Amino acid sequence: MFGSLRTRNYRLFATGQVVSNTGSWMQRVAQDWLVLNLTHNSGAALGITTGLQFAPMLLSLWGGAVADRYSKRGILMVTQALMGGLALVLGVLALTGTVRIWQVYLLAFALGLVTVVDNPTRQAFAVEMVGKDGMANAIALNSAVFNLARIAGPAVAGLVISAVGTPAAFMVNAASYGAVLVSLKLMRPAELLRVPRAPRAAGQLREAMAYVRARPTLWMTLILIFFVSTFGMNFQVTTALMSRGVFHTGAGAFGVASTAFAFGALGGALIAARRGRPTLSLLVATSFAFSVFEMLSGLMPDFLSFLIVLVPTGLALLTLTTAANSTMQLGTTAAMRGRVMGLYMLVFLGGTPLGSPLAGWIAEVFGPRMSIISGGLISLIATVVVGLVLARRSGAPARSYLRPAQLARLVS
Repeated sequence: MFGSLRTRNYRLFATGQVVSNTGSWMQRVAQDWLVLNLTHNSGAALGITTGLQFAPMLLSLWGGAVADRYSKRGILMVTQALMGGLALVLGVLALTGTVRIWQVYLLAFALGLVTVVDNPTRQAFAVEMVGKDGMANAIALNSAVFNLARIAGPAVAGLVISAVGTPAAFMVNAASYGAVLVSLKLMRPAELLRVPRAPRAAGQLREAMAYVRARPTLWMTLILIFFVSTFGMNFQVTTALMSRGVFHTGAGAFGVASTAFAFGALGGALIAARRGRPTLSLLVATSFAFSVFEMLSGLMPDFLSFLIVLVPTGLALLTLTTAANSTMQLGTTAAMRGRVMGLYMLVFLGGTPLGSPLAGWIAEVFGPRMSIISGGLISLIATVVVGLVLARRSGAPARSYLRPAQLARLVS
C-alpha cells in the first residue's frame, strides 16, 4: 500500500513528525491544564486561549502563497525553530512560577502566527517527497502519524503533569522540535520532486479563490468542513471541561480521554489509507456519523461510557478530515496547491476563534454537556443540508469519485 512512500526523505520527515507531534500534544494538554489552574476552571478562558491560537488561521491563504513562492524545506526549518522557541519560553515561565494568563494568551497567539505558514507548507511538501501518485497514501499516513502522537502525547502529558508538573511538558515539547529540524537537515535535496515556484505577482490570492469557486467538488468540501471544524471539533475545550467539570477527574484521566479519542482517530486514518481516493458519499456519511457520536458522548452518564463513545467519534472524524484533505490536494494542480491548502487550512482551523470561545461560553452558561451536544447538532444540520444539495445536483446519492472533470459532467 505504501510502497511509493518508501523514500529516505519521507522516512526522515515522518520520524521527525512522530517525535514533534507527540511533544505538541503534550503541550496542548499541559496548556489546557495550566489555563484551568490559572483561572480556577474557567471554560471561557480555555476557549479564549484556543481561539487566540487559531485566530491567525484567517491569514492561511497568505501562508499558502508563501509556500508556493519559496523552498518548502527552508520554510519548515524556520517555522519549526520558531515554534520550538515559543514552547521554551512558556516552559521557562511556568518553571519559574512567573507565568500569567495574559502571557499564555500572547504565546498562544504567536504560535498561531507561525502555524499560518507552517501548516500549508507541510501539506504541500508531501508531494515533493512522494510524488502525486503517492499523495493519497501520504496524506492518510500523515494522519496516522499525527494520531499516534495524539495517543502518546496526552497519555505521557498526564503522567508528566501528575509526577513533576506542567513545566516539564513544555520543555519536552521545545526539545521535540529538534527532531524535525534534524530530519529536514538530513534530507537529500536532489531526491525531492521539485515543483515550479509561483512567482510573486498581484492577484494570486484572488486567483486561488477563483480556482476553487470553479470546482464544485472543492467548494462543497470546504463548506462541510467549515461547519464541522468550527462547531463540532472543539474537543480540546469540551474534553477538558467534561473530564474536570462533569466527571471530576484529574490530569491523568484527562489524558486518557484525549487518548481514547485519538485511538479512534488512528483507526480512521488507517481506514482512509486503505480506501484510496475518497467519494462524496464517504464525506457525507462520515460527517453524519461523527455528528451523531459527538452528541451521544455528551449524554454519557459516567466517565467510562464517555471514553467508549469517544473512540468511534474519533474514528469518524479522522476518516472525514483525511478524505477532505485528499479531495483538496488531489483536485489541485501543483502550482496552485500551496494556496488551495492555505484556503483549506483557513476553513479547517480559521473558525476556531469563533467555535472555541462559543463552546466555552455554552459550557459556563448551560454546562459542558450542552456544549458538546450543541456542537454535534450544528454539524449534523450542516451535513444534512450538504447531503441534500448533493442529492439534488446528482439526482441520486453521490457516489462518483472526486475528480473535477467527472463531477462537472455529473452536475451539468
